[in-house]
Amino acid sequence: MEQLSRALVALLALVAAAEAAAAADFDGGDDVLPFHYDRVFSFGDSLTDTGNAAILPATAGGPFSRAPYGETYFHHPSGRASDGRLIIDFIVESLGLPQPTPYLAGETAEDFRHGANFAVGGATALDPAFLKSKGVTTFVPVSLSNETTWLNNVFHLLASSAYEQSNTNIMASSVVYFGEIGVNDYIFALFSNRTAELAVSLVPDIVAVTRSALTAVIAAGARSMVVTGMLPLGCEPELLALFPGDAADDYDRASGCIRRFNQLAQLHNRALNAMLRKLRRAHPGTTILYADLYRPIANLVASPGKYGFGNTPLAAFCGGGAGPYHFDMAAFCGTPDSTESSDPSEFLSWDGIHFTEAANRFIARAMLTGLYNASKLTEPHTALL
Repeated sequence: MEQLSRALVALLALVAAAEAAAAADFDGGDDVLPFHYDRVFSFGDSLTDTGNAAILPATAGGPFSRAPYGETYFHHPSGRASDGRLIIDFIVESLGLPQPTPYLAGETAEDFRHGANFAVGGATALDPAFLKSKGVTTFVPVSLSNETTWLNNVFHLLASSAYEQSNTNIMASSVVYFGEIGVNDYIFALFSNRTAELAVSLVPDIVAVTRSALTAVIAAGARSMVVTGMLPLGCEPELLALFPGDAADDYDRASGCIRRFNQLAQLHNRALNAMLRKLRRAHPGTTILYADLYRPIANLVASPGKYGFGNTPLAAFCGGGAGPYHFDMAAFCGTPDSTESSDPSEFLSWDGIHFTEAANRFIARAMLTGLYNASKLTEPHTALL
């Protein structure tokens, strides 16, 4: 991971320097990305949340705050939706930085000296009011626009301190990580409508609000951004258990994943990629890297043994239910009726929705390798369709 961390820093620097050199009025000075970063700002949902959902009144006391969450690494619940560290934890570690403070856990400039994590478990990309107008019921009153507003609050604290003198200085020395966002919009749409059509109709809106958030942080001075794509939804134990197919051809024969949900994820990733290409052209002085989440998960599902995992990649480690996916909402991980398997490191899914620490480590390493091996956007992986 240390080699990959150096590679990521070097890649961000080289791409930004090349783009800045090609831009008009380049003078070789302040426009060059620094090789050292002071902090990470991260956005997203429960795949990136390191403690906000445990504090937010609407979600405080939820499953992430109870055992067995956190049992592998922290040995107690840490507010993370896993048995241990998340993808963002491994990425921050790879950059050699302290973990950014969950936004709701900080109060002072010192708390956010090394960045902030704005991600909230259950957050949506789209505002709850917009989703409601589409007939979609949400459960957490936080969207991506709320998270970018929180960033401005942190700016006010940092800019008024001795650490930095302006938002531009703060962002130029930061990496901005957009963890996966939109999965809750799609899943809530599926719950509300029971078909994929409504979820598919949200793709342009979700990509548009992601662009708005990226544009906002660029306007604030961000120079280095990593944007994560969508996971293969059809391989999620939750959706496999709750949306059983009517026919064998509803599933991918090799993986057992639901075809139409993976097609939704692929549609999202293609639209996201197209948007990022346009955004790069519009902001040549920035580095905007696409982090592929789909490919490493698809690889794990297709060949778990090859990567040291067990032979049940579509089953949750912690959960309930008599079916093959070990998932039942009435016996969700951490409830009295839930049960655990023997070794979480053999599982891809922790609770049927989120990943184990072992999977998060694998995904983070794969994402960093992908960022290093491609200095420009590549098309999303098309397996498991």
